Amino acid sequence: MSQSRKHSLMESILNTASAFFISWLVLWQVVPLFWPVSVGPGQSMGITMLFTAISIVRNYFWRRHFNAIGAKSNA
Repeated sequence: MSQSRKHSLMESILNTASAFFISWLVLWQVVPLFWPVSVGPGQSMGITMLFTAISIVRNYFWRRHFNAIGAKSNA
């Protein structure tokens, strides 16, 4: 059974959102311990949002790609 495009997008968003908060905390709290740059919570949120958007697109692309491969092999 093939996954719909809407379901693929929703899965990608939920998958990425589950890591969003952790990524924001790590960038805001942990990175300054290893990298001598001051990163405030607002800057951390902006960077995290950018990488989150990229992750959603990447997840959606790969999910659709492998879904298409699966559909071809079932045909």
